[in-house]
Amino acid sequence: MTLIQTPFGFASTAAEVAESIELRGRRAVVTGASSGIGVETARALASTGAEVTLAVRDVAAGERTAKDITASTGSTAVRVAELDLTDPASIAAFTSAWDGPLHVLVANAGVMASPDQYTEQGWEWQFATNHIGHFLLATGLYPALAADGSARVVVVSSSGHQLSPVVFDDVNFAFRRYDPWLAYGQSKTANVLFAVEATRRWARDGITANAVMPGGIFTNLQRHTSGRGSGTVPPELMKTPEQGAATSVLVATSPLLEGIGGRYFVDCAETPTIDRRGEAPQLHGVARYALDPDGAARLWNLTEDLVRA
Repeated sequence: MTLIQTPFGFASTAAEVAESIELRGRRAVVTGASSGIGVETARALASTGAEVTLAVRDVAAGERTAKDITASTGSTAVRVAELDLTDPASIAAFTSAWDGPLHVLVANAGVMASPDQYTEQGWEWQFATNHIGHFLLATGLYPALAADGSARVVVVSSSGHQLSPVVFDDVNFAFRRYDPWLAYGQSKTANVLFAVEATRRWARDGITANAVMPGGIFTNLQRHTSGRGSGTVPPELMKTPEQGAATSVLVATSPLLEGIGGRYFVDCAETPTIDRRGEAPQLHGVARYALDPDGAARLWNLTEDLVRA
């Protein structure tokens, strides 16, 4: 299978990727869109003419971001809606309130290397936020995505997925000593596996899902790591938020990806599969276990069991 390449790369910005895209009359949702690369993803999508909903926990911060996006793009079709990905009731309220087709869903919100913490349901916090919450959101919005006819789901993963596969027998660290980086890695692997299985299940409805690695960017995501993230990315490979949002916007909008799903993109291009990493995760490369179709189906079934329990 030939890897997908595009005219864009490491230094491209979200605005550059979106420059020639026309999405007037279409609708998009971006989670975690009140800070970091979520803001720039939403800004670029708004510049295409799409109606963009900022799905955020902090509505006041979302409103400030919406005003900023309107001021910079001229788009008045920027909405704000409350969404807490650790609260199934909040997700259900968001999805039940949605009316009409949805063209783009960007599962962007996330947490990194957070302390040992659990939701009311007993779900490990990073797995809950990064995977289960977005699973409930995407499946809840499935009718809207299907109604569009050519919808795209973008799942923001990370090279951190190379730190751990999904440990199916103990996703909530009930029998393992909690490790914030292994928990993060597991949740980011789950993001990729979700894209693989969503594409398989929903292809008949014209829905595709892909995962992206945005790159190393200093944002609020690093709040649990003293602002350093993993500390393994060389300074010359760090990106601005505008550059970090470019791959998400490309996967959400590029005609080159029409009908393409279940893949993993870095620096605006599909990245090779790897079977071994070095001492630290590689910025390029996706672990083979993250693209495994059997693992993807197993994760989907496990997640359905967890949310039904």
